[in-house]
Amino acid sequence: MSDYRQHYTDENDMDTVMSEDFFFDGQLSFESPLLIKGRLKGSITSSGDVYINKDAVVEAKIEAGNVWLKGSVKGEIKTSGRLELFSGSSMDGNISTPDLVIQSACYFRGQCDMPQLKKSEESRGEN
Repeated sequence: MSDYRQHYTDENDMDTVMSEDFFFDGQLSFESPLLIKGRLKGSITSSGDVYINKDAVVEAKIEAGNVWLKGSVKGEIKTSGRLELFSGSSMDGNISTPDLVIQSACYFRGQCDMPQLKKSEESRGEN
């Protein structure tokens, strides 16, 4: 039985949306969900979720709770939760995540480290 689940994002549910015509170069640090639709270069640090839209281009080191990738990332992604590479996405760089989903027809080049969740984290995820 597959654990595949399509993850939908509604722009209206996001606290912050970087639009298609927006370019950011620098460091971001936040706690609420972020949707990237444009271009970003630099670094992202968050305990919240990062959504990278289909046409988004990101060159960054990303550390976040969960990352949902539909666009393109060149850099590094580290999550404490889940990383999902959707069909058509592109990841060029190393990843570290305890929960990884790679859909068919995406591109990934790099190394993958999958640390085990601690027992207390596993228990919280089951609730």
